[in-house]
Amino acid sequence: MNFSKNSLLLFLVIGLISCEKSVDFKLKDPEPKLVVEATIENDGWPIVFLSNSLNYFSTLDPNAIQQSFVHSAIVTVSNGIKAHLLKEYQLSVQGGVLFYYTVDSSNLATAFKGELNKQYTLKIIVGNKEYNANTTIPGITKHIDSLWGKPVPGSDDPDKRVLMIKATDPPGYGDYIRYFTKRNSEPFYPALNSVFDDQIIDGTTYSVEIERGVDRNVKRNDDYSYFDKLDTVTLKLSNIDKVTFDFWRTMEYTYTTVGNPFSSPTKVLSNVSGGALGYFGGYASQYKTIIMRD
Repeated sequence: MNFSKNSLLLFLVIGLISCEKSVDFKLKDPEPKLVVEATIENDGWPIVFLSNSLNYFSTLDPNAIQQSFVHSAIVTVSNGIKAHLLKEYQLSVQGGVLFYYTVDSSNLATAFKGELNKQYTLKIIVGNKEYNANTTIPGITKHIDSLWGKPVPGSDDPDKRVLMIKATDPPGYGDYIRYFTKRNSEPFYPALNSVFDDQIIDGTTYSVEIERGVDRNVKRNDDYSYFDKLDTVTLKLSNIDKVTFDFWRTMEYTYTTVGNPFSSPTKVLSNVSGGALGYFGGYASQYKTIIMRD
């Protein structure tokens, strides 16, 4: 008996389908990892948040977040001359309590604030595990020349404003920045894309739009990047080192590609050794405030 090629293909497909078996994947919960968010800023105390990572399929609610904080860790920050043992504090916020480590106010003899062009080390001991990180507060090399607001081009809302900056980048590659904005009495928030290098604007004076920083826990409107007329806006512009830039560059890329099956997988680059997640970053910050008038 002769079969056409299409008939043969049909029989093969039917045969393959009939041989299929259901596969039940049982995913094991990975061991929690220490998550470190540690910063030190010029004229500021070191601040360290410690938590345990949550399972990908965990229900994210205030109780789970509260339970994730790591308590009673031994956290030490050094500037090469002094080494200070940080103390754990708690802060009541809407929806719960934040736990963090900063200077021990009862032992200020070894305490220090951040300084420009200085290096710092962080050591964390949790149980029998030790984690280490290094960072630098660089100099303030990128300067804010001026800020101003202008109406949003093409907008039907006459009260919306774009924040503009004129800034100068010094000659020579390697100036990295992260920025935050504060509107009226709100906290400082980073933008969705908050870190930049100077590959394109090296050694130039330039003007560019500054998007408003956002609270990632709140649903955003389409005009989230704009301000309103008569808003009091403060820009925080921070020089950062390369490792801090790399952490936030990869972290923010991950934020924007979660759930996108066509995006390339990205590893968030941590500078904390010992298998922890997160980073220790130094910030050389400057501030400028304006009222959004015409």
